[in-house]
Amino acid sequence: MAFQFTTSYLADALAVFRQQKSFCDRAIAQLTDSELFATLDPESNSIALLIKHLAGNMRSRWTGFLTTDGEKPDRDRDSEFTAPPPTRQALLEIWEEGWHCLFHALEPLTEADLGRTVTIRGEAHSVMQAINRQIAHYSLHTGQIVFLAKHLAGPRWQTLTIPRHRSAEFNRSVATGERSPR
Repeated sequence: MAFQFTTSYLADALAVFRQQKSFCDRAIAQLTDSELFATLDPESNSIALLIKHLAGNMRSRWTGFLTTDGEKPDRDRDSEFTAPPPTRQALLEIWEEGWHCLFHALEPLTEADLGRTVTIRGEAHSVMQAINRQIAHYSLHTGQIVFLAKHLAGPRWQTLTIPRHRSAEFNRSVATGERSPR
């Protein structure tokens, strides 16, 4: 994904969220159904559980973003780490619903909204702080998803960014205009 120059915090935040989602979507697409549910050890989360957790967090944080606490009373965070949806289709449905909540909440905002106050777990945050908090949180888990997917896919893995030992080739193609920078 080529980044565009912007001085808009919201445009940049949305681009970062879209890139995180794209990395995960492309990583998940490389896995078999059973690999989505695999764990490295008994204390590790599967990709399916990470998706369930992110989807639960997104629904809670972004539904009624400006008007309700970001930790909804009906959210059971602990259950997000048990019993994921049983199929790829069901898993991807909650994944897409979570991202829909995020984009539906953020896309209508304006730069003037950044200083508004929202609450998360009863704690006041500026809109910008709340967005930053979620960028950091989602980056942690999207990185875990990509790492696990790469591990599980093994030799089938198709890189999501510049392949190893190909940086010079990538830089030449950007310089000659053959490819847009990521």
